[in-house]
Amino acid sequence: MSSHPDNKPEIFRQMPADGLNVLQITDCHLYADPSRCLLGINTLETFDQILEQALREAGRPDLIMATGDLVHDASDSGYKRLLGRFKLTEIPTYCLPGNHDQPGKMTQLLNQDNVHCIPSVQAKDWSLVFLDSTIPGSDGGRIDQRQMALLKQLLEEHPDKNTLISMHHHPLPVGSRWMDTMVLEQPQAFFDLLQKHPQVKGLLCGHIHQNFEATYQGLKILGSPSTCVQFTAGEDDFAIDPAPPGYRWLSLQADGEIVSGLSALPEIPSGLDLASMGY
Repeated sequence: MSSHPDNKPEIFRQMPADGLNVLQITDCHLYADPSRCLLGINTLETFDQILEQALREAGRPDLIMATGDLVHDASDSGYKRLLGRFKLTEIPTYCLPGNHDQPGKMTQLLNQDNVHCIPSVQAKDWSLVFLDSTIPGSDGGRIDQRQMALLKQLLEEHPDKNTLISMHHHPLPVGSRWMDTMVLEQPQAFFDLLQKHPQVKGLLCGHIHQNFEATYQGLKILGSPSTCVQFTAGEDDFAIDPAPPGYRWLSLQADGEIVSGLSALPEIPSGLDLASMGY
């Protein structure tokens, strides 16, 4: 998988050259069976298309963040297939779990070569923290006491580094009643901790299968589209958005600014089941 800088859209040619450049891939929902579909979409095909397009458009990022729901059936073969795709990029890739994943299995299978399941990495002027927001047996999210202690330790270890925190679950309601039943539980202690550490500049999540941008307590909050199926924003009940698969890019600046944007496939793949009431 190679990049072609001359073919970059204008938005990518204008990206600051000296930032820490990050590609976010999220909610891939791969399966053990590579031909299996989610809501009519072959998730492996759209994952491959998004990864190829992202590396063509944005060039070679400094790292990739894969923010959960990576393998829908949490199968060994699904994780091994994902690992193979990420290894081919030769780009440092950091994976964290979503509610469809099995965190222990991810750590066992994905910690190889350039692919990692670890709590944090420091690069350039930034510390990137990867939290496990999953609750066993639940679609909802929580930063439990163990993760809170880990976060506190990491923030205290790197007070001089701008910090971006990533997790699968959205930390704030996004305005969709059904989706917001799965928002991060009791987040006040989490946000109280962040307020004690002004180096934290933003939070990045997956889970919501749509773009979301907000500012809360001085922090930039970003949610991102899926590499397969999108959910309609602002709906009380489950609804599919006929928008194509997408990804987010970020350029993290030395002064703490987070420059970010989205890109998507040119069109929605055929077969999307817009009448579905859930999965």
